[in-house]
Formats: sequence, structure tokens, C-alpha cells
Amino acid sequence: MSDILWTPDSDKTPGMFEWTRALKRSPKFIFIYQEGRWMTMIKKYTTIVIVLVCIFLFCVGPASAAINTINPGNAVFIGEQGLDISAAMGPDTKIGWWASAAEISTTSPTQSIDLTGRITSFMVSPSEFDGYLGNWYRLDNAGKADGIAFLVADPQLVLKVEDTTVQVDVELLKWIPSGDDIQFRIDTNLVQMASQRSSPALITIKVQSPEGAIYSSLLNAGGAPTSIVNIPVTAVPYYTGSIWNMGNPAIYAPGNYTLWAESNVNQMNDNYDVTGKTISKKIRLLNQGVNPLITKSTTVPTQTTRTPTQVTPQVTTQTIVSTTVPTPSPTEPPTTAATVVPSPSPKTPGFGATLAISAILFGLVVYLKKE
Repeated sequence: MSDILWTPDSDKTPGMFEWTRALKRSPKFIFIYQEGRWMTMIKKYTTIVIVLVCIFLFCVGPASAAINTINPGNAVFIGEQGLDISAAMGPDTKIGWWASAAEISTTSPTQSIDLTGRITSFMVSPSEFDGYLGNWYRLDNAGKADGIAFLVADPQLVLKVEDTTVQVDVELLKWIPSGDDIQFRIDTNLVQMASQRSSPALITIKVQSPEGAIYSSLLNAGGAPTSIVNIPVTAVPYYTGSIWNMGNPAIYAPGNYTLWAESNVNQMNDNYDVTGKTISKKIRLLNQGVNPLITKSTTVPTQTTRTPTQVTPQVTTQTIVSTTVPTPSPTEPPTTAATVVPSPSPKTPGFGATLAISAILFGLVVYLKKE
């Protein structure tokens, strides 16, 4: 009995006894058997993979091309180019626009455009359609309305940044604490593309670091990245969820970040680069741990100015009282001295002495009489 009892090309299936003998006597059997089984599986599943790829291309291909295919009544936006409006135009080659109060059935269009040669590569030029928003109608050979072709709209794009940790609009604060979770909110009328063209509008969020670098993806609190390029917007408002956290200073350094959103669907931003239209207003966001409105208290030294004080000398007037004490005679008893107060009126010289002598003589006379 040979060592190899069965190969993938053999019609004979070995029994348990033969399997056991083969495994014991020939290790090469296992290798040949496994190789044959893998070859069979590859042939089988290659066909399945080819079929799946064809189905994928069939389904995705038309959806991708539909972003520039316009059907009757669809909205087109100023700045778009390369649009195929064949389905919207039908056999007509001219379009017309009427003012809101005009009677379409009985009046000529306020504005008309000949699209001959442009129907499969149509551009909604700002120079032609700015100021003429709303319904545009196909015109027949007589210049009359022949049904609606499309609606011209002015694109609108607004980006908001929200701190989901404390539930506030960051634009109002101009600051976010390092480590808080951030989500983006997109408001745009381009969302109509998702329902009318079977392909959503693609919006790119731009985040510029303090050093000037532009991020293509952002990291959340868990370190998982999320792309912010060509985000398919399918609802209004559209929320990205909490996809950004600046808690790691090694990745997101403290400082001012600039954020905005752009849409370049069918080159509309290239042709109509207007803030609030195809590009949102830019938002400056300060990333730091301390509220910038809180500042440290500082002590300002107070300077005391001293004004020299002038001292006015006081003049004190003293009144001198002159007291004259007469000298008593040795034989006379002591007498009380008379106090003389000077009078402010002028005095005759020697008057005081004369008065004193008279007083002595008077006292002497009185004394002699008593004796």
C-alpha cells in the first residue's frame, strides 16, 4: 500500500483505517491534503469576490455621479459647476425667471438665459444668477414657460462649536478648559442634495493650530481619531458628536485655535468663496486651563504727597505793670504800699513822686495830732 492514499483529484475516499495508517506512515499526506483543500476554496471564493465587487461598483458608481445630476425641480446652488441638467431641461435650451409678482402665463420672463452647449456641463455662475433666486422655468420656442427646470438657491453654511462637558456654545465664551469634550454643529441648506440627488453634501471642518497646522482628524477623550474631511451632512442641524478633546497638551498645545467649515461640492467654493455661503465664519478658540476673564489681583503702591506747612509766628503782647513801694521811715509803722496802675493816657513827669510825698506828709500830720 502506498504512502499517499488520497489526493484532491482522487475519486477514492479512504476509510478510518487507511487514514490512520497514512498519518502514521507519511507526514507528507497532511501537507498535500491541506494544499489541495486551500486551492479548492480559493477557486470557489474568487468567483464570489468578483461578483460582490461588480455589485458594489454598480450601486456606488451611479450614486457618486448623481451629485451633479439635476432632475426637474431640484435645487442648484450658486457656484456649482459641471452639472448635467439634461433631465431638467428636456427638449428646451432656454430658461427664464419671473419676478415674484409677475404673471408667468401671460408675461415675458424678467430674465432669460440661452443654455445651448451648456446643458451637460452647466455652471450656476454668480454673475448670471446672483439676485435671481428661486424657480427658473424652461422656455419653449415662443418664449413661454414650459415647466419648471430647477430652483436656484444661495448656499448657506454655519459652524458652531459646543462644549458638551458643560453644555455651552464655545463661540460665546471664546475659551474652553483643557480636557473638555467638544462637538461640532453644522447648519446648511446644502442638505437638500441628500434627498434630491441621492448623494449628500460633503462638508470639511478646518481646525488650525496655534502654529498654523491644519488637522485632518481629531482625537476624542479616549484617543480615537475621527476624520473631519468630507463629512456627509444628511440632516439639519448636523452634529458630529464629541469627537475632540484637547486634554493632552503634547498633541494640542495651549493657545488660540481657528475653526471654520467649507463646502466645495462641484467646485462651489472655488467659484463662490463668500463667508457664510460656501465657507463659514471663522471662530477663534482659546485652549487653556484657566478662564482668561479671571486675572490675578495686583497691589498698586499708594504715593503720599506731603505739603509743607507754613508756621505763622504768633506775637504775644505783654503788659508790664509798674509797682512802686515807698520806703517807710524808721519811726513809722509799716504802711501798705499803694499799687499804681498806669493809665493809657499820657502822664506828667514826676507826678508819681509828688503824690507819694504828699501821702507821707498826710500820714505824719495825723500821727502828731494823736500824740
